Amino acid sequence: MKVGTLKYYEDSDVLYFFLKAGMESKSVEAAPGITIELNDKNEIVGIEILDASKFMQEYILKTFSKDLDLVES
Repeated sequence: MKVGTLKYYEDSDVLYFFLKAGMESKSVEAAPGITIELNDKNEIVGIEILDASKFMQEYILKTFSKDLDLVES
């Protein structure tokens, strides 16, 4: 995958940000459903978001609802 790529896997509802070339050495759960993947130098190589459609919907509503004059239902 090309660095800076954002990939969505619809079948598993996973969003993946590919940030740096290299192999994952370990991963750290940053928050429930969000995993940071690190290489052997502890540099971030990727970020994985589980249940991405729900996460993104909630994030967009929280972040932009006032600016877009949206009302949560």
